[in-house]
Amino acid sequence: MTKDKDSVVRSFHFVYIVTFIVGNIIQSSDESEFAVDMSNSGLTQVPKGLPTKTQVLDMSQNYISELHLSDISFLSGLKVLRLSHNRIHCLDISIFKFNQDLEYLDLSHNRLQKLSCHPITNLKHLDLSFNDFDALPLCKEFGNLTQLNFLGLSATKLQQLDLLPIAHLHLNYILLDLQGYYVKENEAESLQILNTKTLHLVFHPNNLFSVQVNISVNTLGCLQLTNIKLNNYNCQVFIKFLSELTRGPTLLNFTLNHVETTWKCLVRVFQFLWPRPVEYLNIYNLTTVESIGEEDFTYSETALKALKMEHITNRVFLFSQTALYRVFSEMNIMMLTISDTPFIHMLCPETTSTFKFLNFTQNVLTDSIFQKCSTLVRLETLILRNNELKDLYKVGLMTKDMTSLETLDVSWNALVYDGHNRNCTWVGSIVVLNLSSNVLTDSVFRCLPPRVKVLDLHHNRISNIPTDVTSLEALQELNVAFNSLAHFPRCGSFSGLSVLTIDYNEISNPSAHFFQSCQKIRSIKAGNNPFQCTCELREFIQSISQVSSEVVEGWPDSYECDSPESSKGTLLKDFHVSPLSCNTALLIVTIGVTGLVFAVTVTVLCIYFDLPWYLRMVCQWTQTQRRARNINLDDLQRTLQFHAFISYSEHDSAWVKNELVPCLEKEDIRICLHERNFVPGKSIVENIINCIEKSYKSIFVLSPNFVQSEWCHYELYFAHHHLFHEGSNNLILILLEPIPQNSIPCNYHKLKTLMARRTYLEWPKEKNKHGLFWANLRASIHIKLMKQAKEIAHTYI
Repeated sequence: MTKDKDSVVRSFHFVYIVTFIVGNIIQSSDESEFAVDMSNSGLTQVPKGLPTKTQVLDMSQNYISELHLSDISFLSGLKVLRLSHNRIHCLDISIFKFNQDLEYLDLSHNRLQKLSCHPITNLKHLDLSFNDFDALPLCKEFGNLTQLNFLGLSATKLQQLDLLPIAHLHLNYILLDLQGYYVKENEAESLQILNTKTLHLVFHPNNLFSVQVNISVNTLGCLQLTNIKLNNYNCQVFIKFLSELTRGPTLLNFTLNHVETTWKCLVRVFQFLWPRPVEYLNIYNLTTVESIGEEDFTYSETALKALKMEHITNRVFLFSQTALYRVFSEMNIMMLTISDTPFIHMLCPETTSTFKFLNFTQNVLTDSIFQKCSTLVRLETLILRNNELKDLYKVGLMTKDMTSLETLDVSWNALVYDGHNRNCTWVGSIVVLNLSSNVLTDSVFRCLPPRVKVLDLHHNRISNIPTDVTSLEALQELNVAFNSLAHFPRCGSFSGLSVLTIDYNEISNPSAHFFQSCQKIRSIKAGNNPFQCTCELREFIQSISQVSSEVVEGWPDSYECDSPESSKGTLLKDFHVSPLSCNTALLIVTIGVTGLVFAVTVTVLCIYFDLPWYLRMVCQWTQTQRRARNINLDDLQRTLQFHAFISYSEHDSAWVKNELVPCLEKEDIRICLHERNFVPGKSIVENIINCIEKSYKSIFVLSPNFVQSEWCHYELYFAHHHLFHEGSNNLILILLEPIPQNSIPCNYHKLKTLMARRTYLEWPKEKNKHGLFWANLRASIHIKLMKQAKEIAHTYI
């Protein structure tokens, strides 16, 4: 309601109209990029070489004294020309005859004394105010300006028919500069202004008001008077001047700007306007002088709805507070605004007041304001912004009897609430409460109106919203921006919350379950917080990304990572982290499964490519080389006659004689075989022992046939005994064919032990593996025998 009524007042202001007209033109010119700004450039004449397509030309605040046809005639598309605050003293409007698109011409604040007319049919804004004209500079050609909305004029004398040439035009705004107006004492002039919605009269700022002219206006809706200086003696002159202007029934808005007056005269002006049809009275930049005392004021029935007074300077230091405040407190109007004034108090109306709207912004009011006041029962909106209020508890008490109060604004004060054994008392009708820009802490949530729907707490010192708040079920909109909150509020306490503003806090890891618990949220603004982009934030990012951008204000631009340093400045929507790195259980399972799959894969590949066999052969070759380096070769060479003694079953003799022996002997390896190296006459056991002792290695060709041979078992037994007796490692087991464990007889326990504990060579079935087999075998038995041993071995052969 406040905004609607303020807009009615502002809609008649000069700035609004001019901005609207000029704004549209500038917008179109900006889009076409044909604007030239040469304001405040020290120009003494219009510069040459202006772009021919210029549409907006600003040469205000320079030292230009003359305009010529050649200066702007080539600018056929010119729409806006600003030449205010220059030194132009004479102008022929015909110089604009080639600028048929010209709509806006500002020649105010120059030194114009003469004006030669020429019709410019498209002109909408013409400002000739604040110049040196004696009479109003109007001629019959102005009657052709049918599109004219704004007209600014200057004059030192007025005649009733001065505006006759434009009587048929319907203007929105007439600005009349009367700073140089002068008339002899006891002489009166008159001026008839036929059709305008807004009339703005500007008088001399330093002279006492003395204008005695009757000005009558048809269809006047808004009247503005600037630079009014009054005292107790000329006050009646001013009131008489107003009597004709305020006579019409259409005048709804009356504005006084830059007024200096005595308190007595101001009260008389109020009394004069009270029965008039004016509905909205605005007084800006008021200065009171001389004295302030008790003045009689009759609050008769009035059409006035709103009085607005802004920026009051009081030059009276000793005065009756009651005399001043009582005039305002007893006014029988609906809306009263007194802002930016030195008022330290305001009285409670003596009888039931008609006030529905009170605005005391930027005063010095204290906690004593309206305490125990029971006459403001119709008040709906109370604004006490930027005052000296300190105790929230007393603010609640102030509203106790304001049974119609719906909106309360006490922002920009120094309010605190200690919460020590004091239960706040509020009127139950408040639905909008502004407590922003105070020093309130977490305890404020225990001192709030029970039915508040819109709550503004931004710019306070709140670090946590209590979870046990039970009296805010009606809350729909909450603003807690610019505080120190670390978490989102839980909607269990605010079941009806639909709008939340919580940006500029200290939220680093917001809950991902907020939107689930606050399902009525239709707008949230949570950007510009120090978000910590870690695993904990991943679920929140997912949940907020799924919400419509119309709900999440500022997404994604105002949602950035603040830490860690590597992610600082990254938008939350661009922050990605692997689910695997955030879930320990999943990480362990993934590593386990991956390891298992890898192991199975390697096993399958090993089996497929027979890799274990290759590894065993390489290992055996390596061990053989190592052992060979540790054996004293001189000792071995003195006793050894053969490189190897081969023990095998007769059933495997074909492989031994056709594969094994030829392959070894072609490498000059001496082999001892029982059928050619056993000494006749000696027992078999003696020959076996003798061959084993004279051989560097003993090779046993293992197969199912081997375990069935009794002599093979003896040979293995003696070789094993020699192994432990000599402390050497002279056994080489070759597995020619696989031997099942259950096929080895029980009495062959040494064979079982050796196969279980010693590495053996497997004869590969694939031919491509034979080379590695022979290389390992030759390496394990290679030793250089002494020449004498070789000769002895040769005699055996």
